[in-house]
Amino acid sequence: MSTENDPQLESMINNLPQKTGKSLEEWFSALDQEKMEKHSQMVKYIKEGFGVSHGFANTIVLLYRQNRSGGPETYEELVTNQYTKKQELKPIYEKLVAVAKEFGDDIKLAPKKSYVSLRRTKQFAILQPSTKTRMDVGLNLKNIKASGPLIEGDKWSGMCSHRMEIYSVDDVTEVVINWLREAYQQA
Repeated sequence: MSTENDPQLESMINNLPQKTGKSLEEWFSALDQEKMEKHSQMVKYIKEGFGVSHGFANTIVLLYRQNRSGGPETYEELVTNQYTKKQELKPIYEKLVAVAKEFGDDIKLAPKKSYVSLRRTKQFAILQPSTKTRMDVGLNLKNIKASGPLIEGDKWSGMCSHRMEIYSVDDVTEVVINWLREAYQQA
C-alpha cells in the first residue's frame, strides 16, 4: 500500500489525528509497544482499545506492517506480481496502457495489489488480470448504456460502473479504445 498517486490514502493519513486521536507515527509507536505479530490482533487492538473504525484500523496496520518490512512495493514490483502467474495477459496490459497514454499527458498509473488504476483528475479505469485468461477493464462512465463489449452492472471493483472482458491483444479494438477514451474524457 503506497500513498504515491493515491489521494484517498493520503487524505486518510492526514485525517488520522482528527478521526482516531493519533498520528500515523503515534500509532506505529503504540503498535511497537504491544509487540503483536498477527494482522488481526493489531486491528482488534486498535478497534477495541481505541474505538477506531475498521477501515482506519486496517489501514493503520497495513501501513505499519509495510513500514516495518522495508516499505511499499514499487510500481514495477506490483505490476510484476500481478502477472507472475498470468504472463499471457501482460501484452494486453501493455497495449491498454500505451493506448491510454495517447489520450493525454495527464494520465497517472496507480498500481494496487491486484489491479492498476488509471487516473486523470480522478480514477477513470482499472486494468485487472482477473483470471489466467481474462483481463477486465473497469470503466467509470456516467449515463452510458452498455453496448458491444461494454458490460453494465453493479459498481464493479468498488467504483466502476461498467467493464469489458479482454482475452487477447486482438480484443483491444477501436470500440474498446473508444470506451476507454470516453471514460478518460469524463474524468
